[in-house]
Amino acid sequence: MPSVKFQKGDMVMGRWPGSSLYYEVKVLNFNAKSQLYTVIYKDGTELELKEQDIKSTVGFQTRARSRSRSKSPGRRRSRSRSPARTTRRSSSRTAAAVAAAAITESAPSSRREAKLKEALEVRLSPIDQTKPAENNSNNKHEKKEENNTANKVNEVEAEPDKNQSRYNLRRRKDDGDAKQEEVKPEEVGEKEAKPAAAPAAIPTSLDFGGKIGRLKMGAYFWLLFLPAWVLFLTLQVNLKDPSLANFPPPVPPLETFFDAQALGFVVLWILFQALLYVLPVGKLSEGMPLRSGERLKYRTNGFFAIVVSSLVTAAAVYQGVDLTYIHSNFLQLAVASFLVSVLLSVYLYVRSRYVAPERLALGGNSGNVVYDFFKGHELNPRIRDFDLKFFCEMRPGLIGWCLINFAMALAEMKQQHLEAPSHSMILVNLFQLLYVVDGLWNEEAILTTMDLMHDGFGFMLAFGDLVWVPFTYTLQAYYLVSHPNPLSFPALTVIITLKLVGFYIFRKSNSQKNAFRRNPSDPTLSHLKTIPTATGKSLLVSGWWGVVRHPNYLGDLIMALAWSLPCGCSHLLPWYYMIYFIILLVHRDSRDMSDCRRKYGSAWDEYCRTVRYRIIPRVY
Repeated sequence: MPSVKFQKGDMVMGRWPGSSLYYEVKVLNFNAKSQLYTVIYKDGTELELKEQDIKSTVGFQTRARSRSRSKSPGRRRSRSRSPARTTRRSSSRTAAAVAAAAITESAPSSRREAKLKEALEVRLSPIDQTKPAENNSNNKHEKKEENNTANKVNEVEAEPDKNQSRYNLRRRKDDGDAKQEEVKPEEVGEKEAKPAAAPAAIPTSLDFGGKIGRLKMGAYFWLLFLPAWVLFLTLQVNLKDPSLANFPPPVPPLETFFDAQALGFVVLWILFQALLYVLPVGKLSEGMPLRSGERLKYRTNGFFAIVVSSLVTAAAVYQGVDLTYIHSNFLQLAVASFLVSVLLSVYLYVRSRYVAPERLALGGNSGNVVYDFFKGHELNPRIRDFDLKFFCEMRPGLIGWCLINFAMALAEMKQQHLEAPSHSMILVNLFQLLYVVDGLWNEEAILTTMDLMHDGFGFMLAFGDLVWVPFTYTLQAYYLVSHPNPLSFPALTVIITLKLVGFYIFRKSNSQKNAFRRNPSDPTLSHLKTIPTATGKSLLVSGWWGVVRHPNYLGDLIMALAWSLPCGCSHLLPWYYMIYFIILLVHRDSRDMSDCRRKYGSAWDEYCRTVRYRIIPRVY
């Protein structure tokens, strides 16, 4: 059996992945099968390194001194070197490299040797510093990406390894942005050496297409597929027999897709919601800390907005406005909303090219134009205090969802010659209205979700907020206009019970998670059990989050079932939301598992052993 060079607990120098920088690390264990050492950096990051990427601390310092002594002092102070060459050389060093060079080039002293370790310390820029505590994410999309280039070090460097294997990042501590400070060699002896700045983030695999080389193709695919899919659903649900066997659905003449009046209606609706958003009504809520430490303020008056919107809608109907126009021109309104989302996405990307780097989203900062346009380049685009992402996330599409459902109820009464909407239509309207009202009443909770904290605002969210939500989540109501489905009293009872149970689980679990994220030391949460992690955060293993890993997903799925049952089982189309949601949540769960295992390492493995089931107890 091969001998192990470094033992558990040894303090050694480990090379940072993809660079020539070495930092002091502690050996945690050695995997004989993979021949990799698991080490932990001072900031809590765990990596698996090969033996050739690890040096003993004593040998490393000796090597650094021998390199510095091999240089001719006369050459180092030569006046024949041009100023331009000197400047180029200095600019290529990090602050830590300059400090380390000055220390090793001077006469050895115990005081300066002690500072060598400080010069090689690493402070990571946080990928997820905005979460004081988290269990799992509760949003639509997520993985964060930033391309980083290791700084070149001239005085202390590692030998290149042509067969370097992939490094496995296990955990990372949120430690604030590391800032490089330029240190002149002659000043090092007078003041403390500054710590080296490590790469801001280790590149992770990108969403929607994988790593560089595939991401552009993936982004193109989703840019084309998402609008095409909404178009397909819109055309399909309008058929008398909306069977998926009727593919492709008949396509109307091209001139029918665009209607100036529909575009004007969409623009007017968005401006109306923007007016309600800027009114000085409601609470000014504080967002989670950004990478800069700043906390943005948001006007959380969504409940006020939906109440006013409902009153205005009721007044319009009373005055004779025919809201069944929404049903008759559903396709044209969807196309108009798509055009608005494209124009908004172009504006967002263009403006993002002129903002400071710290305002960019990690996940949308790949360097690929198509991918960044799709994923979102800027994190929190604002026009003064008007937050574009927060507004689109919670207002026009979400409240528009309820407006469209109400219009479908009026269209059903008109088309079926009814004095009141059917029981099925009433259930769909009430269930989905409750879901939206609850979200707007608890609007402040969205500030702790991944959409607001980490996802950039680009085509993905703009299209999702303005097109996907209002024109696909309303398919049940649209379907019932032409396909009535009478319900018996027992069926009504079962469906209502399912909805209430799902809503209770969804609201309670989300409230518990949001409270824990905002203040883990809240006395009302003291009864909850947690597992500490190397990042300083804790994982909930009791309460709702001790039953399954995603109790909010479980509540969401039960509610989705209650939304679909009123439409019956004659066709698959009204079950689209349920099917889509299962696929989405399973994908989220898989992504969360990968992200959390990378961030929390062995603590996440312990969490998975404690909370065995992912979404459905004893099933999945």
